[in-house]
Amino acid sequence: MKGYRSYIPLGWLLNALARMPLKVLYIFSDILFVVMYHIVRYRRNVAMTNITESFPDKSPEECRKICRDFFRHFSDYIVETVKLGHISDDEIKRHIEFTGCEILDKYFDQGRSMVVYFSHCGNWEWATSLTLWMRHKPSSDLVYAQVYRPLTNKWFDSYFLKLRSRFGSVSYDKRMVFRHLIMLRRDNIQSITGFMSDQKPSHNDPVHIVKFLNHPTAVITGTETVVRKLDMVAVYWDMEKTGRGHYRLNARVITDNASEMPEYAITDTYVRMLQDTITRQPSIWLWTHKRWKNKVEYPADMPR
Repeated sequence: MKGYRSYIPLGWLLNALARMPLKVLYIFSDILFVVMYHIVRYRRNVAMTNITESFPDKSPEECRKICRDFFRHFSDYIVETVKLGHISDDEIKRHIEFTGCEILDKYFDQGRSMVVYFSHCGNWEWATSLTLWMRHKPSSDLVYAQVYRPLTNKWFDSYFLKLRSRFGSVSYDKRMVFRHLIMLRRDNIQSITGFMSDQKPSHNDPVHIVKFLNHPTAVITGTETVVRKLDMVAVYWDMEKTGRGHYRLNARVITDNASEMPEYAITDTYVRMLQDTITRQPSIWLWTHKRWKNKVEYPADMPR
């Protein structure tokens, strides 16, 4: 309790910022960009190294431009996420558009549940507003959820959980998600659950080695395991930034019959789709993440 009280002033500040118009918050974003990129240089070397290694065909100047554009976008992402604390349904619908929702509603009509492969592209926090675009709304018989890694700081953990529940979805601890989904299935409750599958695997996570952005990369396979064991539909959210503060997400079905696909084919398809998204608009992916900190090698029989 004592620790929580020390965060009360920060809570007041974030609440005050959330009540400001986005056009005002973008002024703060411009200042934040200067601080992060030019003064503090927050993980700038990490981002530049990741970008340069991922795009060997690009010139140094092109890589520097991607890096600058990323930090501008990342600054916007921060203030946009704060805005989630006080934004109307109509306003956020003007800023983020979902296409392909009729496909998802069709699977709900068929009694199916879905897993959504997601990534750290665009503004992933705003993606929880999917519920506003769907014909099927959150209810006692239908759950919208996202998987998350609990933060060490309990105050920030609680803050982000509150933001992510803003539009009626729930958050499942990654360590408990399979149990939650089994319970939902047992109780005949349909669900659509988002997995951020582009993160660096945790220790002891089962992985599959792929070529991703010119790197041998260990990719989490737990998401594919969930799809297969619970016979769920696998969907990819293709994120696009269409302007400052404006995003479009397109639902692309990976498979609705996982048993027909070879082992790791779902994961491989997700990686290809994600790479296409990043290559199309590289500045909107989270380049400061130390994705390749733990080096891995290609399998001997894997084509390069």
